[in-house]
Amino acid sequence: MKAIVYNKYGPPDVLELKEVEKPIPEDNQVQVKIHAASVNYGNLVLLKGEPFVARFAFGLLKPKYSIPGGDIAGRVEAVGKNVKQFQPGDEVFGDLSGCGWGGFAEYVSVPENVLAPIPSNMSFEEAAAVPMAAVTALQSLRDKGKIQSGQKVLIYGASGGVGTFAVQIAKSFGAEVTGVCSTRNLDIVQSIGADHVIDYTKEDFTKKTMRYDLILAANGYQPISVYKRALNPNGIFVHVGGSGVQMFQTLVLGPWISMTGSKKMGGFLQRPNQKDLIFMKELFEAGKVKPVIDRRYKLSEVPDAFTYFAEGHAQGKVVITI
Repeated sequence: MKAIVYNKYGPPDVLELKEVEKPIPEDNQVQVKIHAASVNYGNLVLLKGEPFVARFAFGLLKPKYSIPGGDIAGRVEAVGKNVKQFQPGDEVFGDLSGCGWGGFAEYVSVPENVLAPIPSNMSFEEAAAVPMAAVTALQSLRDKGKIQSGQKVLIYGASGGVGTFAVQIAKSFGAEVTGVCSTRNLDIVQSIGADHVIDYTKEDFTKKTMRYDLILAANGYQPISVYKRALNPNGIFVHVGGSGVQMFQTLVLGPWISMTGSKKMGGFLQRPNQKDLIFMKELFEAGKVKPVIDRRYKLSEVPDAFTYFAEGHAQGKVVITI
């Protein structure tokens, strides 16, 4: 089969399209013929080996996983003898980041519990845009942010992969949502249901009178003191993406702020699981959430997809059609 392979950390040009062995499913595995995949921030970390601490998980001197790619959507080709949930022909999607990656390829064999049935109203490309970004948004809002109906929620970086899902998921929970983005993305954020949209190139959201019960930073470069000022008493700030300085401040200062005051500030790392994939499937089928796809690339064009994604201006998700 064809796959994108790399054997050293670096820029996108270290990625190569090669012929490799088709993976045979073990007893508890499902073999999937991949029709689409997508690019996430985690893929960049895997590619570059940065921040350096990530190498303790991905390989200290060279990549532990030779085929990158987390999000996939495709059709079940074969199943191991112990597999109970799926059979050949089923259409599935999933996040492979917790089981060895391998999504930028024509086939993959993975445990059945990392997959879920594709929403009935979605194409393979739409489904591939979902798993990592949508589950990150869901878990950060629901589990870390304790979102409640009627709350005022601000999504900073509302036009990116996580941000576009976060706006819609927050609305599905009954929140009043403000999205922060640049001028070119205002229409997109409005189209997915944000109640208010702030253009950060023209306005400073902290200088407005509104204060928020929950702030999700999916991008940005502000010091966390800026977000703290914008929170209501007992408000919660959750960092899932943004500058390295912002992440460092969240890790170092966030616990101290949380212990010494009523406002809670912390970071969040997504944990892939089938239950939350199924939760998202139900939201999609109910028409409450839809993926936003910016660009589509072929498998042979994955290096170009990474180059574009790394620029940080993608509107929604970047999808790989296989």
